[in-house]
Amino acid sequence: MSKIVRRAARPAARSKPGRTARTRGSERAPASGPETPYHHGALRDALLQAAERVLERDGLVGLTLRAVAREAGVSHAAPTHHFGDLTGLVSELAAIGFRRFNAAMASARAGGANPVERAMAPAKAYVAYAQAHPGMYSLMFRAERLDYSRPALNEASEASFSALTGAVAAERHEQISERALTLDQAAAIARNWSLIHGFTTLLLDCRLAHILEQLPAGTTADTLLDAMLKLTVARNLGS
Repeated sequence: MSKIVRRAARPAARSKPGRTARTRGSERAPASGPETPYHHGALRDALLQAAERVLERDGLVGLTLRAVAREAGVSHAAPTHHFGDLTGLVSELAAIGFRRFNAAMASARAGGANPVERAMAPAKAYVAYAQAHPGMYSLMFRAERLDYSRPALNEASEASFSALTGAVAAERHEQISERALTLDQAAAIARNWSLIHGFTTLLLDCRLAHILEQLPAGTTADTLLDAMLKLTVARNLGS
């Protein structure tokens, strides 16, 4: 899904990884704080978990290598040793986000009881994921902060775009090649993505409040989303 975003954005500048002294205890907390030893592989995972906590709590502006090290209870050198720089760290974190995002939409699609529900389910899962993980969702679509040459991120983001293409192909009852789209196919993909991504952005930015205030009492953003999707899906499925 970020494939389209990536084409429009300039590649993120990658800072040169700093040189880190390989000393005993360099991946442990400073002597003044609680010491938390990790196995080499476990420390990488712990840093990513810490980064996600910082991101969701403090936002992208608060996500720094030092903040992540403090959150994980390790030395300031540890994130640099494992990820090189902040771009490397956030790119690996975004890859995790995309994998969870993709799994949520795939699970939702599989659970639909009929064609209309199956067509609507991924879009609902899209919005639900963004609401549950606003920091991660925002990071995933910040192309200027990410390095798509990293295999994990490239693979996860390509899988997301493939899922979107597959959903449109199912609605149109045709095969769609991601490498050679017709204008009509590209328009359908962009329309579907724009609809749900635009709604999600407006919802997270609290820009739908004015519309919801003018609707009957008890109408929620989920109700509004259902109505939008039913109009779109009914047209696409020809029902």
